[in-house]
Amino acid sequence: MKVGIIGLGLIGSSLALKIGEVYNDIIIYGKDISDSNLSYTIENKIINKKLEEKDYSKLDILFVAIPVDQVLNVLSPILDKVGENTLVVDLGSTKKPICDLLNNNENRRKFLAAHPIAGTEFSGPISADSSLFDNKTIILCETEKTENRLLNMAKDLFLNIGMSIKEMTADEHDKHIAYVSHLSHITSFMLGKTVMDKEKDEETIYDMAGSGFESTVRLGKSSPSMWTPIFNQNKKNIIDALDEYLKNIKNFKHLIETDNLSEMFNEMEQINGIKNILKGIK
Repeated sequence: MKVGIIGLGLIGSSLALKIGEVYNDIIIYGKDISDSNLSYTIENKIINKKLEEKDYSKLDILFVAIPVDQVLNVLSPILDKVGENTLVVDLGSTKKPICDLLNNNENRRKFLAAHPIAGTEFSGPISADSSLFDNKTIILCETEKTENRLLNMAKDLFLNIGMSIKEMTADEHDKHIAYVSHLSHITSFMLGKTVMDKEKDEETIYDMAGSGFESTVRLGKSSPSMWTPIFNQNKKNIIDALDEYLKNIKNFKHLIETDNLSEMFNEMEQINGIKNILKGIK
């Protein structure tokens, strides 16, 4: 099998490591806008070869793991250059704008919109982890528009690297992910900002911060270059999620202001039920 990966950050490099472990007869080609990222992945045997355009036509699968604004610029030209039997898989965190872009593309059958629900707050190939996708879910969108043979090839690969598969529309994906991922990142960024704005003495933050604060702001260390275009592309759904979130924050503030301890307790007790929903998530 010949696999190409455009974008050798955390996701692309971790994917290269994992499929290199799982498949024996495989050549992994890689490409990145950063020369240092490319050099690192070659020197550390994360990939086998540098990916060039002349290689596109001989690949079985070409993964695109770059910021979503860049994805919009490169997908159509890539689909024009890959072989008839090559599948192009986008791994970005938004799906609707990308699927809409390719809706009438003559090579649409060679494309699969995918989103692995995996990641950390770290970035770059130095953070690559072959276990990143273990027991995680990958969401596939508009699979009916992908050629069956190519789709099944991708599904087999995702299952072989230890992922479970969930299918949905691009609209459903972007709506749901706004609540369970994008809102989480905004909350983390803004909590970090609030504390940093209020506590100018950094030593005080470090001395008093406990595990609760650390775990809540963990996502605030994520890459702004990746998350800015995500927030922009999924703006409508994120604004809806923020409106709902702010409503709950204002209500909780009111309970504190009015000393409504019983209702405050009830609110938190109901929310405790989320542990049963999330018990299978690591």
